[in-house]
Amino acid sequence: MEIGFTTAAYVVAAVLFILSLGGLSGQESAKRAVWYGIAGMALAVAATLVGPGAGLWMLSVVLIAAGGIIGYFVAKRVQMTEMPQLVAAMHSLVGLAAVFVGYNAYLELGRVLAMSAEEREALEGFAAILAHKDAVEQTILKVEVFLGVFIGAVTFTGSVIAFGKLAGKVTSKATKLPGGHALNAAAALGSLVLLAMFLNGAGLWTLIAMTLLAFFIGYHLIMGIGGADMPVVVSMLNSYSGWAAAAIGFSLGNDLLIVVGALVGSSGAILSYIMCKAMNRSFISVILGGFGNTAGPAMEIAGEQVAIDVDGVAAALEDADSVIIIPGYGMAVAQAQQNVAELTRRLRAKGKNVRFAIHPVAGRLPGHMNVLLAEAKVPYDIVLEMDEINEDFPETDVAIVIGSNDIVNPAAQEDPNSPIAGMPVLECWKAKQVFVSKRGQGTGYSGIENPLFYKENTRMFYGDAKKSLDDLLTRIQ
Repeated sequence: MEIGFTTAAYVVAAVLFILSLGGLSGQESAKRAVWYGIAGMALAVAATLVGPGAGLWMLSVVLIAAGGIIGYFVAKRVQMTEMPQLVAAMHSLVGLAAVFVGYNAYLELGRVLAMSAEEREALEGFAAILAHKDAVEQTILKVEVFLGVFIGAVTFTGSVIAFGKLAGKVTSKATKLPGGHALNAAAALGSLVLLAMFLNGAGLWTLIAMTLLAFFIGYHLIMGIGGADMPVVVSMLNSYSGWAAAAIGFSLGNDLLIVVGALVGSSGAILSYIMCKAMNRSFISVILGGFGNTAGPAMEIAGEQVAIDVDGVAAALEDADSVIIIPGYGMAVAQAQQNVAELTRRLRAKGKNVRFAIHPVAGRLPGHMNVLLAEAKVPYDIVLEMDEINEDFPETDVAIVIGSNDIVNPAAQEDPNSPIAGMPVLECWKAKQVFVSKRGQGTGYSGIENPLFYKENTRMFYGDAKKSLDDLLTRIQ
């Protein structure tokens, strides 16, 4: 009865997770998709607690309640600008959990093998599964444990470094130790040697040594990736955490964990590929820290940055018939999304065609800008992806850039030596007028100079985005 109920519950939970992932692909269905995921996880946890071999219910309930309370307060405190850091931190916990579960599975296998045949017959749950494995199945289990621990360890330290880069606690520049990729390759080769020794009965020390090497690989890989690639890194680490969960699911014989891990791993990998394509980057090059290297000196930029005051921007918007707004991470930092939404409502009330242009890697997290705009109740139908709106800039009267740099940088097309050469960008400089809302004259998170700021049709609207828009709203009624 317990096995039948748990299996049926796992099937339903898997379907809910699939529906959740499918629903997250559209803004209109995203909220419903989140509830599918919540329901699926609640069902999965409940089925596991009453499934075969379950025990220590009081401890389980206490831990679940404690985790839920901590999660609630963390979610209430974290600002939208800190969401990328939070996601990276969550990935690190998934990786660390995979490491702990892998060690536990290996130690449990050793305990079961040390028992007599009579003692094994009385075992229940995971221990009973281990007791009935033959020599070949035990070897397969060891491979699963080794892979789960390896991927989990890489995910853990990689996610910690990604968190540090996103939070500004670790330099955003690509940094490698002397030896660069050779060190990562040597660590990976060493892990393969340790796997062979581990399967031949060398003992726990080989698993520990591999874990240390994997910790180093995760650290060194992400340290070698520049800040501009952080959105790809976050989705890539999401994929790693999924594959770690899948590997541990095989070790535990948990079908749902295998399915969920495969869903997360594959969706994260696909998203990483899509984002690399949007940046015209090789996926392998990005994850190995290949981004940020230039082939020669950067193109010299002629001209100067010309400022404009709030009255000038208001007058231009009053005269414009079509407006495209390009949000970036600066909008998130200033928490200006509500002001942007209000400006949009007022301009549309005047009969103006106002739309949003979203680059696939805008912000520091996939979909970051879409979430902010949805939070501010911006209509979904005027929020367009880069491929849908890029050709419209030449017929646009005003383009407003709010806190973006690389995704509107013409150097991607004009300078073959630029670190972002070949990256598809929003061609806002083709609009009749461009206003850039920016705190100052800095180069932004990635440290890449932007010729857009020096073009003749560009005016710099300096200041905090929220305050600047507050002033602008007083002029546009």
